[in-house]
Amino acid sequence: MAFSPADSAIFAQLFGDAELAAVFSDVQFVRHMLNVEAALAQAQGHLGVIPTDAAAHIASTAAALEIDFALLQAGTEKAGLPVIELVRQLRAAVHKTAGADAASYVHWGATTQDIMDTALVLQVRAAFAILEAKLRQIVQHLAQLAERHRHTLMAGRTHSQQALPITFGLKVANWLAPLLRHQQRLAQLRPRLLTVQFGGAAGTLASLGADGLVVVEALAAELDLNTPLLPWHTQRDNLAELAGWLSLVSGSLAKMAQDIILLAQSEVGEVQESADRSRGGSSTMPQKSNPIISELIMAAARANAAQLSAMHQALIQEHERATHGWQLEWLTLPQMFAHTATALNKALFLSQNLEIDVERMHQNVAASDGLMLAEAVSFALAAHMERSTAKELVTQAVPIALAEDRHLVDVVQGMTEAPVEWTALRDEGNYLGATQQFIDRVLAEASASRDTDVV
Repeated sequence: MAFSPADSAIFAQLFGDAELAAVFSDVQFVRHMLNVEAALAQAQGHLGVIPTDAAAHIASTAAALEIDFALLQAGTEKAGLPVIELVRQLRAAVHKTAGADAASYVHWGATTQDIMDTALVLQVRAAFAILEAKLRQIVQHLAQLAERHRHTLMAGRTHSQQALPITFGLKVANWLAPLLRHQQRLAQLRPRLLTVQFGGAAGTLASLGADGLVVVEALAAELDLNTPLLPWHTQRDNLAELAGWLSLVSGSLAKMAQDIILLAQSEVGEVQESADRSRGGSSTMPQKSNPIISELIMAAARANAAQLSAMHQALIQEHERATHGWQLEWLTLPQMFAHTATALNKALFLSQNLEIDVERMHQNVAASDGLMLAEAVSFALAAHMERSTAKELVTQAVPIALAEDRHLVDVVQGMTEAPVEWTALRDEGNYLGATQQFIDRVLAEASASRDTDVV
């Protein structure tokens, strides 16, 4: 088995996303680093920090430069970082076309981490666009599913036991609500995270003298990023927050997946991942259609939850520039993006293809013989007797109903002369509380989310 699914011709389709993989490719990361070097030169040229001719040559050369990846790989192995070799190649190219003086202004006042961190931010911004689009689609499809099944009666389950009647629309609304909050969290996170990194060797920009802050602001403007309070070389809380968001999204999708797995059990049979029963087939049991899509979501979410701890470990960094926490982020964060994309892709499939067996849901409700109405009966009786007496009466009726295979309401009715509307009480659809209002509230929020562009 390959080191990671992304390296595997077998597993890449299960755990990965081609569009996101392109964003996190070496080629794209190098392009982002070159864009940062170009933007830095342009910002400094506009401010007169470096000669404008040199800035123009650096920017145009960086935009067209074809990096020698063999040399970049060798340089990275030697230095532990790619920027030194990247800058050497850029400087050599500028020297060739514009001379030594212009070449000397490449990477002016910057440090390696400035370039790599800012390139990462640009990478994350591109990744957000992909993930957010998928999340919005899932929200839209789940909202439609909740509306379509807002009156579809089913058993609500607590501790995996039938508890009270609910509707499938309410269950879907419960899947949907966290995703709406994740959209809000992303909108709140973006301004903090999409921030330029520029601090020089020790985060003071001493090499730029009085021009340090204005260069930071100009560089941020060139890249359409925000300006931090100060360089964040060893302040990694925003990246840890990003990792938390990725884990939250995949975890919420996995809650939906876990529900689907349980509802798809043969003994329950209330949903199926899609109409295509060939999916999730067994090598020896042709009757099976395993909920493999949901399983993949759960695996991705659990992997994210495990890797989140590494991003929190990476928060612990030394002094003004750290020793190893930065590298721990390299090992972790791209994988978390891949896992989140996996969960989103699979959840999008489920939101579009989930098969609902309404009749089976009704059969499972009826099979409880009114036991799901125990609370409803107790409260109905409490209108005519002491609450404790009503509860005790129902408690006594439950084992009788089970032993005699009778409907609970019939058993209780035979034990009391309380003037209860027994016929209405037998209908589980009459004991749904604020279900419709809750669905309305979630759908209204989903509609508002759809109409709001996150920038």
